[in-house]
Amino acid sequence: MSTTTPAQPELAPASSAVCVPVPAPVAIAPPAATSAPPPRRSRPPARDGKVAGQPAFVLHSYPHKETSLIVDVFTREYGRIALVAKGAKRPHSQLRGVLQTFQPLQAGWTGKSELRILTGAEWVGGMLPLEKTALLCGFYLNELLVKLLARDDPHPVLFDHYVATLNQLAHNEPPPIVLRKFERALLKETGVAADLTRCTGTRQAVEAGQVYVVDPERGPRPARASDVWPKITGKTLLDMEREDYLDVATQAQSKLLMRFLLAHQLGGATLNTRQILIDLMQL
Repeated sequence: MSTTTPAQPELAPASSAVCVPVPAPVAIAPPAATSAPPPRRSRPPARDGKVAGQPAFVLHSYPHKETSLIVDVFTREYGRIALVAKGAKRPHSQLRGVLQTFQPLQAGWTGKSELRILTGAEWVGGMLPLEKTALLCGFYLNELLVKLLARDDPHPVLFDHYVATLNQLAHNEPPPIVLRKFERALLKETGVAADLTRCTGTRQAVEAGQVYVVDPERGPRPARASDVWPKITGKTLLDMEREDYLDVATQAQSKLLMRFLLAHQLGGATLNTRQILIDLMQL
């Protein structure tokens, strides 16, 4: 199918999308050292702007002129790029059945501008299709990537995590846990995730029995009575850092925290997929 995915765990029509407000930061101590943005990854040289055989996934597509599509793809070594798929809307185009979301592709293109020309796409296979709730979660992942990844910024580790997440969803692993792990990985790989095991300012170790808030720009600090940010136990923060979401309380608190942190990074942009997930399964 030609996909026009909803433009990230929860999914809703644009008219009912909910954007979580981000309260004004409370005055705190000067920022301590947080995770520095990862260095820009190098990508393979492309002679004359030509690339072939690049692992890729379609994130989103929309019509371009009468017979073509513009396809937003996530590639392993080139990051998120936009490709013109000429003639892809024609009834007998070979691309019609290939440019599907959540299907692994080998893609090729040419050009050096922001909008390149797709020269070939081949279905690789080897992955189960997403169905029902897993499919909605997949659209949520794609929306997160479209809105939070800059174009032409390679993230091979995040690409591998995306593939693993799709496989986990396809094999019916618990969506709330799968999605929390991906959200955290996305913030880490884009250089905006603070260390959840250390307090900002003091750099003291987070204690499991204490209550904290997480400053989106700095990291955890002890909660105050006046705080309106989500209050999170130290145990939840430590669990999240080691990707342990078995505790029900950790699942509930991490959902609120990640929603808050993502809203901050989105800068007010709405997630069209989130409300549907909220309505269907309270992810």
